[in-house]
Amino acid sequence: MKNFKENLSERIFFLLALSALSVLALITVFIFIKGVPIISKVGLKNFVFGMKWAPSQGAYGIFPMIVGSISVTLGAAIIGVPIAICCSIFLAEFAPETLRNIFRPAIQLLAGIPSVVYGFWGVLFIVPLIRNYLGGPGLSILAGSIILAIMILPTIISITEVSILALPRHYKDGALALGLTHWQTIWFLLLPAAKSGIVAAIILGLGRAIGETMAVIMVVGNAVALPESILDPVRTLTTNIGIEMGYASGEHQQALFATGIVLFIIIMIMNATAQYITRKK
Repeated sequence: MKNFKENLSERIFFLLALSALSVLALITVFIFIKGVPIISKVGLKNFVFGMKWAPSQGAYGIFPMIVGSISVTLGAAIIGVPIAICCSIFLAEFAPETLRNIFRPAIQLLAGIPSVVYGFWGVLFIVPLIRNYLGGPGLSILAGSIILAIMILPTIISITEVSILALPRHYKDGALALGLTHWQTIWFLLLPAAKSGIVAAIILGLGRAIGETMAVIMVVGNAVALPESILDPVRTLTTNIGIEMGYASGEHQQALFATGIVLFIIIMIMNATAQYITRKK
């Protein structure tokens, strides 16, 4: 009877895991079935590197949106990654237990705030601030980067802190015994030793950033053009899908699914890189 229950439980868990993979496979197949025909018709090179997006004229070039996605994500990394790593070091090495118990739930709460709230706050606060003090329309790469930097903080902080705390205690004790200061121990020993975990955290955070839609729609301006500075408006791959999918049909709809294929491949590469780095450790 005991073996029967164990076998039954094992099969139930297997079916549940298989159902999750099946859903992922169905979504992937559906996106490729819908998007591949227009890529074949237009040509992969023209689709990926085309400069003009005008569905009414049969032009489906997404290169400006690829540049927009990379620009906003890179900006989020430049702003958010140093802050996240410094916060992780503080929580892992300097903060007293009472302060940790306050900071950790607060940081985790950031992950639970709906993205539309971040976007609304960006429109009311970040965009006017940029417009009044830096110039431009305010709806820009910089505004999107700031919002996404805040949104990726919980992911990077949590994983980086765990990576630092997971290091063997004798690493730190040995360094201090050799005469290194606390900061030297962190900079020259703990951070290099936790490097793979930190890199994985950054990649996962950036994967979250590049896939964000609602908050980015509200603050980047959604202009289909190559930006010349961080104060220019752009349109990202995700915002393009979010804006136009509601009324698209025919080849236009196929082109949006094809945009999803490009985005899917980018995110899969980033996630696979993170998994490889984590397993390598």
